[in-house]
Amino acid sequence: MNFWNNIFKPDKKPTKGEALFFKIFELFIIVFVLKYAWQWGPYIQQVGEVVLPLGIAQYIDVSFMFEHNISLINAFLISLFAVLGFFRILPKYSYLLSLVLFHLHYVSRFSLGEISHGSNFIGMSLLALGLGLFFFGKHPVQYRRFTMGVIFFFFGLGYTSAAVSKLIGTGLTWPAGEHLWLWIAERSVDVASATGQFSPNIIQEWIMEYRFLGTLSLVFGLLAEFFGFLFWFEKTRPYIATALIMMHFGVYLTMSIMFDVYIYELLIIGYPWANLFDRYLNFENNPILSKIYQWSIQIS
Repeated sequence: MNFWNNIFKPDKKPTKGEALFFKIFELFIIVFVLKYAWQWGPYIQQVGEVVLPLGIAQYIDVSFMFEHNISLINAFLISLFAVLGFFRILPKYSYLLSLVLFHLHYVSRFSLGEISHGSNFIGMSLLALGLGLFFFGKHPVQYRRFTMGVIFFFFGLGYTSAAVSKLIGTGLTWPAGEHLWLWIAERSVDVASATGQFSPNIIQEWIMEYRFLGTLSLVFGLLAEFFGFLFWFEKTRPYIATALIMMHFGVYLTMSIMFDVYIYELLIIGYPWANLFDRYLNFENNPILSKIYQWSIQIS
């Protein structure tokens, strides 16, 4: 019971800072849903066939998305339902409809064999928003608590299961420095193919010269992922969020792969911004803050 109370906080007194924080978080998710919808839409029109069926594409032929600007229509519908959900118009179904179409967009965009992980957290968050509105749309406090609880739980589970998968697949030798040598070399081919050249940065040069640095880097990353379940607990959440952000920056410095959206979302959900809002923002005496808060309540 304490575990679920820690994630969902059913007995915590609602605050203005919590309501304002949640609307900021919700806006962040919707902005990136719109970004991906219109970034992928034109690209899908260039796809010729399904090479690697993902998700729903394993059960239906999604090649209809490649022609007649259907992917652009889908991008419009994703955006429409996402915005309707944000403003609580057709609240029970809008986010879920946007999610289904977003998934169709995703499997169409990445049907050529290249799989993107950068948008997974946005999709997971949209699912949490959709389920929250479906079950608790008439109860804003329960909606906020349920949505954030689902996100905390699955973020922690996702990171921990990633570490466990590495250990199952390779064993305790996964963090060996020579593995990072191999991955840097493989990544150099990708970068050279895209840009025409690859110049290792100083971190990559050190790792290629000193094996133990590669090992230390991988050990830190594996431990950060393994302890992802600490996201489930309010007291440890800022610490594991910081470790995971450092891990993602480490991936960028060593592999030239930037999971920027992961970092943005970890920065938003990993720290007690709602408490800071309540402590330092004077809602009563600041007319601008008061109007923003009232607006966020009206569309909660």
